[in-house]
Amino acid sequence: MIKSMTGFGRHEAVRDNMKITVEMKAVNHRYLDINIKIPKKLSNFESAIRTMLKQYIQRGKVDVFVTYEDFSESNSALQYHEALAGEYLKYLRRMAKTYRLVDDVSVSTLARFPDVFTMEEQDADETELKAALEEAVTGAAGQFVESRIREGENLKQDLSSKLDEMLTNVHFIEERAPQIIAQYREKLKVKVKELLEDKQVDESRIAAEVTIYADKICVDEETVRLRSHIEAVKKELSEGGSIGRKLDFIAQEMNREANTILSKANDLAVSDAGIELKTAIEKVREQIQNIE
Repeated sequence: MIKSMTGFGRHEAVRDNMKITVEMKAVNHRYLDINIKIPKKLSNFESAIRTMLKQYIQRGKVDVFVTYEDFSESNSALQYHEALAGEYLKYLRRMAKTYRLVDDVSVSTLARFPDVFTMEEQDADETELKAALEEAVTGAAGQFVESRIREGENLKQDLSSKLDEMLTNVHFIEERAPQIIAQYREKLKVKVKELLEDKQVDESRIAAEVTIYADKICVDEETVRLRSHIEAVKKELSEGGSIGRKLDFIAQEMNREANTILSKANDLAVSDAGIELKTAIEKVREQIQNIE
């Protein structure tokens, strides 16, 4: 099977005390480029996420969005900083003694000073976090790959149709070539007869001229190579895998052969077929850019 480089996947891993959601989407790219947006709480797992995703993706610009929700009521706890409270009390008493003030410090007074009491977030169980994150990444990646495969199948059908269209034009050019030569031979004979005023025509000279002309317009090698390239693309599509780069190279070779056919064309019908070939090849190249 072949895969498109565009895709989307989403999965939620829900636990009693948390929910981790992973969304991922991708567009075309020459190489694999993974961008991850992840909460600070999970940032330690970013490298592990990249490693996991590389098992599913070979090419494409992939954006991954990770969100974390904590349902735990005891996620934050009140912390009493006794040493800090002692420092406050020490300096308050020193102030009272220095300035001969009434030492009326109470517990409620001391408790209002900054950072004597704070609410601190409790660390979640890292093993549980990792398990939930792996579930979310694996689920999203699975959906992502499935969407790429579905789109890849559509691409395969479209490409197969365009390749058949190209073969039709190649077949026409191959059939047309002998007709062009025959027509040239007849035109040449008529012209020579007119010039010689009904004198005997030297058939060997006619044959030599026709041979030279035929050699100039001959596109046999180009059509044979085009057929070979088309069959190679069909074979790659059938075998599947990460074939985008290879297909792009073959498409460049097909374009080169089509250009040569057009440059040799000395017949309107062949020129039209060559232009149709070029158009189809360009469409194929555009579609190939979407294949992983």
